[in-house]
Amino acid sequence: MTVKAINPESMGGAPAAYTNGMLDVGGKETLYISGQIGIDAKGVCSPDFATQTRQVWSNIEAILADAGMTLNNVVKTTIFLVDRADYPAFVDIRKDVLKGHKPASTLVYVSGLVKPEWKVEIEAIAVK
Repeated sequence: MTVKAINPESMGGAPAAYTNGMLDVGGKETLYISGQIGIDAKGVCSPDFATQTRQVWSNIEAILADAGMTLNNVVKTTIFLVDRADYPAFVDIRKDVLKGHKPASTLVYVSGLVKPEWKVEIEAIAVK
């Protein structure tokens, strides 16, 4: 994968947690990952936001691995949060999981997901 971060100086750059745009300058495969929720292989969804969020990232990593990719191949995420109060925890977890990788990102606050126990959903696009 060859991508170039796009952060125009005319916009003042990008916040530390993401990149404004990711230009694929040589990728041959693109993986579109459906919105993932914090359910583990046994179908269990923790009531804890942080646990759910880490499970979501774990699910995304499993999908990426099946496609021969890693989190470093992710070029775009869309995050849906149900509670604005969870935003600081989400940012900390995202930084920990992505380890300095900063894909383009959109964060949306929603009044709820399909099931009330779901607190976060993440979809992603990856390129290699």
